Amino acid sequence: MARSHLHRIAWMAFFTALAHPAWAALDIGDPVPKFTANAALGGKTFRYSLADALAKGPVVVYFFPAADSNDCSIEAHAFAEAIDQFAALGASVIGVSADDIGTLSRFSVKSCQSRFPVASDEGKTVIQGFDALMQTRPDFANRLSYVIAPDGKVAYYYQNLNPDKHVERMLNAVKALPKTAAK
Repeated sequence: MARSHLHRIAWMAFFTALAHPAWAALDIGDPVPKFTANAALGGKTFRYSLADALAKGPVVVYFFPAADSNDCSIEAHAFAEAIDQFAALGASVIGVSADDIGTLSRFSVKSCQSRFPVASDEGKTVIQGFDALMQTRPDFANRLSYVIAPDGKVAYYYQNLNPDKHVERMLNAVKALPKTAAK
């Protein structure tokens, strides 16, 4: 009887998990994986290091599904337009997707306006490390933005497929960081 009861509980848990998918984001205060990746800025490729960027101040790491899609281009353009505001607060920005580096090299000029780098994560290790894999389409990153404090911990995050509020929310979160966090 006990085994039957445990079996029933296991099935209920399984179906509950299907009905309520897990939230896909690292939480505030969680340490983030320090990654290095091939990236592009202004059409030039280089090796990006999150640890090196954090040594200079807070970093906005934003994940996006696919370069050159309409919404991803809108979001990249919005980050490019706001990059001076982030820089004035001592913060830098990096976009990450599963696109290949050639695609991102072109995207870094066209949509990012050569204002900030975008990193290629074809193997999705960074995307998975930040819990940013799109659950319904696992070949893509979800639209998920993080503010990472210089100590390497999540200060804020926002997840929404609509690109409209990501830049505004990230700017407000960087502004809200303690002055010691913004170098």
